[in-house]
Amino acid sequence: MIESLLIANRGEIACRIIRTARALGVRTIAVYSDADGAALHVQLADEAVHIGPSPARESYLLGERIIAAAKATGAQAIHPGYGFLSENADFADAVQAAGLIWVGAPASSIRAMGLKDSAKALMLAAGVPVTPGYMGDNQDPDHLRAQADAIGYPVLIKAVAGGGGKGMRKVEASAEFLDMLASCKREANASFGDARVLIEKYILSPRHIEVQVFGDTHGDVVHLFERDCSLQRRHQKVIEEAPAPGMTADVRQAVCAAAVKAAKAVDYVGAGTIEFIADASDGLRSDRIWFMEMNTRLQVEHPVTEAITGQDLVEWQLRVASGERLPKRQDELQITGWSMEARLYAENPTAGFLPSTGPLTRLRLPGDIRIDTGVYEGGEVTPFYDPMIAKLIVHAPTRQAAAAKLAAAAGQVQVWPVRTNAALLARAAADDDFVAGRVDTGFIERGLSALVPAAEPSATIQAEAASALLSAPMGRPWIDLTGFRANGPAQRRVAVDVAGSIHLAEPAPEARGQVTSIDGRDVLFLDGEAWSIGPGRVDGVGDGRASDGAILSPMPGRVIAVDVEAGQTVLRGQKLLTLEAMKMEHGMIAPFDGVVRTLVVKAGDQVGEGALLARIETGAD
Repeated sequence: MIESLLIANRGEIACRIIRTARALGVRTIAVYSDADGAALHVQLADEAVHIGPSPARESYLLGERIIAAAKATGAQAIHPGYGFLSENADFADAVQAAGLIWVGAPASSIRAMGLKDSAKALMLAAGVPVTPGYMGDNQDPDHLRAQADAIGYPVLIKAVAGGGGKGMRKVEASAEFLDMLASCKREANASFGDARVLIEKYILSPRHIEVQVFGDTHGDVVHLFERDCSLQRRHQKVIEEAPAPGMTADVRQAVCAAAVKAAKAVDYVGAGTIEFIADASDGLRSDRIWFMEMNTRLQVEHPVTEAITGQDLVEWQLRVASGERLPKRQDELQITGWSMEARLYAENPTAGFLPSTGPLTRLRLPGDIRIDTGVYEGGEVTPFYDPMIAKLIVHAPTRQAAAAKLAAAAGQVQVWPVRTNAALLARAAADDDFVAGRVDTGFIERGLSALVPAAEPSATIQAEAASALLSAPMGRPWIDLTGFRANGPAQRRVAVDVAGSIHLAEPAPEARGQVTSIDGRDVLFLDGEAWSIGPGRVDGVGDGRASDGAILSPMPGRVIAVDVEAGQTVLRGQKLLTLEAMKMEHGMIAPFDGVVRTLVVKAGDQVGEGALLARIETGAD
């Protein structure tokens, strides 16, 4: 067994690898950038080495620094995790050339599966079914359009070297093909330095099915069954599960056998995933499931496979890299129960999924499920890396029970002031179609209006805020404001300030939310949502909702332009100023016709999420 291991990664996967290594008595060495000096993986490791500035290209993507850190600390092996250098064949070669053990796929396998066109050609030769399409060398635009016309629309243009949803365009008709091709090639060249593309038939009711495979240096390959990763947004996975809903024993046998055949075709060693695209318009059928690509590394979603098989895949990786045989034969592996994983991201779905960075002043995650995370309360989400806060992993006897458990877990998440997608996860897991297994890759995009909380607080949130004020949470002496109407029944209405807007609301009959004081501000947590609340100003507030025109920053960022002055009259929808965060611009507009009474910021100012930028009032005296 390997005795010392350097983890060439960060965040939750580094922490995940350290957990297993520690259980096996393996000494662990972390690497870290300037931004990660106080990161959780650095705290958990036995030793840590600084490798450079915060940007990944100046630290985690510099293989020579990582190898130097391994040599300096006496590490015997390097585990790349996922992302960064995990599928870099040159790095794998360099690790072994330095006399270190590479806990990953062979460089030859990485190269064979690294380009989508050559990988598909290899799979065809091995007898693995691939998606109908064009994978030829002729990249002339007119030739490519002719191929698309022959395949039949819609088609998908995909970068040969692509990944992560980049370099991909859906084309509905021949007339738009050339424009979409040019756009795809530009993005592919910018992202991967390779503008070549292939064309696939676009599947109208697609399911993303993948199979976990594992090989050893003795020529054995097994599968650990399938996962369904169909719940995606813009080609990024959001909720994964195992096994796949609607999968019959016969279809499972066929798709898993194809995955093992694919792995054997490239003499695969270690953990890998064969990804398939399935046309689920008539259920899952073996003749409508095609090879898409292979990920030559451990997947983010590997915990759901661990949950249903009872196996530790990181332990398998370390044992195989040490030269041992696979821990289990195929006939010793079986499925028990159902598992789901949700990716909790630092993003604001209500503001178009803008990234949300900053301090994790409050971070409370459910304690009765598996949590894989690389952050902690009091830590920080930086703008330099993937914004995932944690993975919420549940296991239950049935799919329905697992979905209910996941919905409840997501609803219990409490994060502040960083915004998250917890409410979306809770709503998705509780959705009737999801619970019934009626899922495909378009599920989230079709249901965004129901899955994403509105920008304004719902009636439920307003009522919960009213209840919180009346019950004097945290011992605060807030006033019970009781209103009345002339010649009408008495009403118990409370003026509440929720995220800067004023509402008149009746308290909830049975309050479910939790209110916590954070940095002098009271925050309401309910069903994955988080809202700052306080007593509202009642002067001039009529029956129902009234806004005080506060323009608040939706994210931490920098003011790059201010288009108005204090005292200026503005129209609804008029741009007031522009914020920049993580290289994205966000225009702040007037919510109604009025006058700029207060202008707090100027160009160049740095602002935090929720900061007051300006205040608009109606022009009436």
